[in-house]
Amino acid sequence: MSSLLNNEFKSRPRVLVIGAGFSGFVCARDLRRSFRVTCVDAKEFFEYTPGILRAYVHPEHFNHLTFTLKHALENNLGVKYMWGEVTELDGAGMRARVKPMFADEEIIEFDYCVISAGCNFNPLHKYGESLWFPTVHAVARPHSDWKHLDERYIEGRRRHILEEYGVLKDLNERSATVLVVGAGFIGVEWVTELQHYFPKLKLFIIDFLNKCLGPLPDSAAGYCDKYMSRKGIKATYGVKYDPNNWKEYGMSSPPDKTYVCIGVKASNYFMPEEVLSDKGPGGGKWIHVNKCLQVVTKDRKVWGNGKIFAVGDCNQTFADEIKPIPKISYPGEEQATHACESIKKMAGKTGCCGCPNFCCGLGKKAPTPKVSWWPWGAGMFATSLGPNDACFVIAAKSEPRTGHLVLCGCLSAIQKWLIECTKVNENRGGYIGLWIWHYVHHTPCHWFGEGCRSDNLCHMGHFC
Repeated sequence: MSSLLNNEFKSRPRVLVIGAGFSGFVCARDLRRSFRVTCVDAKEFFEYTPGILRAYVHPEHFNHLTFTLKHALENNLGVKYMWGEVTELDGAGMRARVKPMFADEEIIEFDYCVISAGCNFNPLHKYGESLWFPTVHAVARPHSDWKHLDERYIEGRRRHILEEYGVLKDLNERSATVLVVGAGFIGVEWVTELQHYFPKLKLFIIDFLNKCLGPLPDSAAGYCDKYMSRKGIKATYGVKYDPNNWKEYGMSSPPDKTYVCIGVKASNYFMPEEVLSDKGPGGGKWIHVNKCLQVVTKDRKVWGNGKIFAVGDCNQTFADEIKPIPKISYPGEEQATHACESIKKMAGKTGCCGCPNFCCGLGKKAPTPKVSWWPWGAGMFATSLGPNDACFVIAAKSEPRTGHLVLCGCLSAIQKWLIECTKVNENRGGYIGLWIWHYVHHTPCHWFGEGCRSDNLCHMGHFC
């Protein structure tokens, strides 16, 4: 019996998942029963990025946001985890060159691949280095402002957080002036966290747009503006950042500390130039994908035999196929479910009813992937205003100033805390988180965004 099971496992198609963040965990869970899945990540831990701001002002919170990947992936999910960095992806040969953490480079062959490598958050830095994401790539680490720390280790990341916390404590004791550049949801969350935990700081925030929260509705921007004003945070809009123009920001002297919280930066160093964008946020270099989330070249030719997908923050769609999607976790997870469904269809693992071929016999194999769409969850934004206040927007679209502010105050703060707890619990393998979020991403109906296209629905209403 054991030999039969072993032979069955060896006969399964091989899937390489690059990146074990939000989208990577979705792929591991959805594909593990029918494929041999290998997850590669350059760091040894999962980090709940939307909550990392609070860890810098309240370091104990870091323990609630992270866990090591090996146990979660190998013991809980039964997939292979490799701690290392993909240095090259060969689409024609369907193989990847990987540098493991403690071994020489090796080649991993695969039948399908999902790239869920994420991105960085500081377009003003050559490699996008910021506090909000650990510096883990080999090309970036020699140029890091904190190269004495190795953030590929969970303890290296913790040391960085503790060091920055020490800096903030010192600034607070001196009643120092802090400038936050960028009043999007990261900038607003950061400046309000600083105000709550370090109330002696003199805080200023600027943005080149004429309001905070960028494309979100005026009602949400107004709520956040009132909160910041009430807490003594000076906001200046419609100005560009120039370190020499501090007087324009209402400051009486240059800031003692500046935090840049604007934009994103691609980190797809392992991909060939032919599939990377020439333009886009942070100077481009995003992975081109078609409407099926397959990696394509600049001239839209399918790359890697159509069996390599890119999902979440690392990709860039063509606007005439899928409008630009916010680089946040929820739509990345949604795209991951779409890519997994396509892989299952291409490998003959499901029928058109969404069930395994042997389950009900009603379906037929579909050899081609199906069309993705602008996920309805891409229009949901929960913005913290310190630990006790927040605002929640739903139904935002790709057009600016769309969506509705539906919840604010302490109830919204509780909601965001619940999202954080259950997401971390889900990826740890907890039953509560798994039960909640499985149904969020595996329902046949979507209420906002473009919704589920008719050519993706079979007669039973499933995505297929």
